[in-house]
Parts: sequence; structure tokens; C-alpha cells
Amino acid sequence: MKEEKCILKDQKSFKLKDIFECGQCFRWNEQEDGSYTGIWKENVVNVKQKNNEIIFEGVTKSGDLEKEIKEYFDIERDYEAIKIKLGKIDDNMKKSIEYGEGIRILNQDLWETIISFIISANNNIPRIKGIIERISKAYGKEIKYKEKSYYTFPTAEELKDVTVEEFRKLGLGFRDIRLYETTHMILENKVNLEELQKNPNTQEVREKLLSLSGVGPKVADCILLFSTLKRFEVFPIDVWVRRVMNDLYIKENDETKVSKKKIEDLANEKFGNLAGIAQQYLFYWRREIG
Repeated sequence: MKEEKCILKDQKSFKLKDIFECGQCFRWNEQEDGSYTGIWKENVVNVKQKNNEIIFEGVTKSGDLEKEIKEYFDIERDYEAIKIKLGKIDDNMKKSIEYGEGIRILNQDLWETIISFIISANNNIPRIKGIIERISKAYGKEIKYKEKSYYTFPTAEELKDVTVEEFRKLGLGFRDIRLYETTHMILENKVNLEELQKNPNTQEVREKLLSLSGVGPKVADCILLFSTLKRFEVFPIDVWVRRVMNDLYIKENDETKVSKKKIEDLANEKFGNLAGIAQQYLFYWRREIG
């Protein structure tokens, strides 16, 4: 692997903190100079912003850094048009977009996204990142970049002989059996990831995801939204999303009593097939400002 560099100029709707800190990914880390270094598939890349330039430097297996960047960061999608459309809905949406104007939904590997969000259940981001890093170091492939070692996220095949006990030693807690079972469901083709990618019916894909061990409704929706499945109509609901939807629109005295269906119906009615992107703006805004 040789080091490559790629520069994108005058790129709108692209801010590092907004992209990497909005809760969609776990393998990007801020560096002392404000840049971020991350790994996806077999690519290790550092990205920084300077004036009107986004500078990517790193190593890729394909040898085509620009192609990998454009695909992963969904560069061809017109987020400016999306923001204009959503911003017309109401002032709340407009404010949340202004706060998180640089968000882009990444095209993350489906397998890695499934396992990452199973790990995310009842967990916090530093701990999720630590677990994923330990799994990758133990079972992934090493990539050297600038004299540092990085590790790819292991494939299902690379995890096939890992026992529940070995997962537990990596700090997975109650999720150990879920990772083990889901890995073997994929290996036994009980859920075919390629078929999920090709299936245009979101509800059918969701049902298949829900059959995996450790995947509940919120995790399924996160997988649908944040992976290469790219289903923008889904609306993952966690504590922050329930809170912001209740505070802004539903206005019940006790937000915990607001049903998931009521929130989903409202999101579908207000945001339509852009509900998932609206969710990201609202979630990030509310979580960051409190």
C-alpha cells in the first residue's frame, strides 16, 4: 500500500466534527491538530479542513483514494438541496440544520455496521469505540500508516472460531452471546447480506435485520440508515430523539410515555423520505446543546 493524497475544493455540507461526532460511526478519532484519522474497509485515512479545501491523506487497498473517498462520504449526493427542503418544514428544523450543517451520512460497510450497533446497545460512545478497537486488533488485519498500526474490522469469516468467552474477555458484557450468534447466522446464510443490499423493500430488510441476535427496532433502524443500505426514510428513536420530538412537537408532560409509533408517524408525516436525515440534525442539535 502506498500513501496517497486527495484534495476536494469548495465542498459544501462537509464539516469533520458534524460528520464524525453525530453518532453514526465509531472508528474516527480526532487528532491534536483537529484533523480526524479513521479506518473503513481496508483504508486508513487522515482528513483535515483548511480554508476551502478538504485534504485526505492515507493508504487504500484499491490504490484509488479519490474513488474510496467519494463513495464513503457520499460526495455525489446534494445535501444543500436536502437542507433547503427540510429547512422549509419549520423553524425547529431550520435551527437544527444550521447547527449541524456539515453532516453527511456515511456509506459504512453493512457487516461492520450491524456488529457496531449491536455493541452500541445500552452503551456509551467511548466504550463502544474501545470494544470495536479491541475486536479489530484481535481478529482484523493490520495496516501500517505513518509508523502506526491500524486494524481492519474483522469479517464474519475471521470471527467464525471466536468463542463467547473470548468475546467476553474483550469487554462485551451481555453482548458477547449476541455477537457470537449473529456471526454464525451470517456464516450459515440465515441472513444474506448481499440480498439485503439488493432488496428495495425497506420493511422486508428491517424484518431480516430484526431476526439477528441483539438487533432490536432502534438498532435495526440505525443499520438501515448508517450503512450502505442507505434507507433515509427510517427514523431511529433513542432517548435524545424521543426528548427532542416531544419537546418540539408532541409536548406530553412525561416524554417517557410517548409511544415509538406516535413519533414514527409524526416523523413520516413531517419529513417523509428524508426522515433519517432530519433525525440526524435533530439528534445532534439536541444532544450537543442539551
